[in-house]
Amino acid sequence: MAAQEPTEHSHPHTHPEPVWTYRGYQLKASEFTTAMVHLFRAEVARANTWRQRLDATTNWAVVTTGAVISFAFTKSDYGHFVILLDLLLVTMFLVIEARRYRYYELWSYRVRMMETDFFASMLVPPFQPSAEWGESLAESLLHPQFQISELEALGRRLRRNYLWIYLTVGLAWFARLALFPSPATTLIEFVSRAAIGLLEGQWVMLSVIVLLTGVVALGIFTVGLRHSSGEVYPRFGLPDGFFDTGDSGKTSEDSMPWYRLSRRRQQIMTFIITDQPQKVSDYILEIMRRGATVVSGKGAFTGEKHSVLMCALTVSEIPQLKALVSEADVNAFVVVVPAKSVFGKGFMPLEKKK
Repeated sequence: MAAQEPTEHSHPHTHPEPVWTYRGYQLKASEFTTAMVHLFRAEVARANTWRQRLDATTNWAVVTTGAVISFAFTKSDYGHFVILLDLLLVTMFLVIEARRYRYYELWSYRVRMMETDFFASMLVPPFQPSAEWGESLAESLLHPQFQISELEALGRRLRRNYLWIYLTVGLAWFARLALFPSPATTLIEFVSRAAIGLLEGQWVMLSVIVLLTGVVALGIFTVGLRHSSGEVYPRFGLPDGFFDTGDSGKTSEDSMPWYRLSRRRQQIMTFIITDQPQKVSDYILEIMRRGATVVSGKGAFTGEKHSVLMCALTVSEIPQLKALVSEADVNAFVVVVPAKSVFGKGFMPLEKKK
């Protein structure tokens, strides 16, 4: 996504690199922008599709509740039992909607990232995206992960819609017990009407109260979970001036959107033992646009001298490196080691921009 720059050890005669290079493809700035626009449109379309599915699940819950309440307030002896079944149905719809909401958040996360770090960066100084946004977007595309937990999804959909549906169902159930077949005159009579078959009324009443209390508790205790990008909320606990990028000394990375979880492709250190160091390094410099450092080595068993190339890459570049090394020196020996962090050109900056 972001341009990959050679390190300080790059070949001195290499030409300025295009915006994006990968396995022989080279995109100009206009082509890169066109590709990003198409990706943005695709992610918006997917987010809208899942957003419509959220509305569909809520509609199921509303229509079911309306039909059940209409039936319950009749002369039927099973009215209050039907309301309890509706309570279970609403809970099932909530679980389904929470799952759909997590998928919606996956696409929404990418849309918001492109809005804030690609398009918005075109409009305001310094007219360049955050150093991390391309890596975060690439990692999301390579290894999609839900951006929010199941618990946060349940709590958010509950507070948005389902809390009111539960309240309506609960009030309808209590009203049905109190009014049918005739107004209850004592608490004992009211509770006894909740009985279902051999299950006594007090146990049914206790179960319903526990369920409704648990629903309310879920809505309250998940308020502080704010990883959702589709809901534009201020983040809790932000320091004063968090979004200030003026004289406070904070950079755009210090005040990056709270909903953007920083994700990067796994960084790799490769060691290439070869007798064709110039040819291999030329391929790495000119085709992969990466830097390499050549050191001398000696085989412990044979005592022969070999060259060792050290090259920092990301995990998605390893297949290309293997193909290039194989073409340059079929007898080369390649060691791939995960790196905790890599700092420098083409990777994370050594220091923040002032």
